[in-house]
Amino acid sequence: SDVYKRQVSTQSTGYKVLKQDLVDTGISNKAMAIMNSFVNDIFERIASEAGKLVQQNKKATLSSREIQTAVRLLLPGELAKHAVSEGTKAVHKYSSSLTPA
Repeated sequence: SDVYKRQVSTQSTGYKVLKQDLVDTGISNKAMAIMNSFVNDIFERIASEAGKLVQQNKKATLSSREIQTAVRLLLPGELAKHAVSEGTKAVHKYSSSLTPA
């Protein structure tokens, strides 16, 4: 089946993250293009693996659980633990923003 693929631009996000941690540090356009390519590659790998997990489990919906499992399968050790921790925080923050105060 044809799957619609779209390259996600992380450039503006990349600049924001850089400025959060390293206020006085810049990044060249070439370095940002490399980072953008890297993030898109990892995104595609995780999405593909999560999609396979959904099919294997005969489910109709891809959830944060499949994403988390895909991350654990694809990323090594501490990197996977950190990614899962940050992902869990992001999902919680997003979920909290949906519920009225």
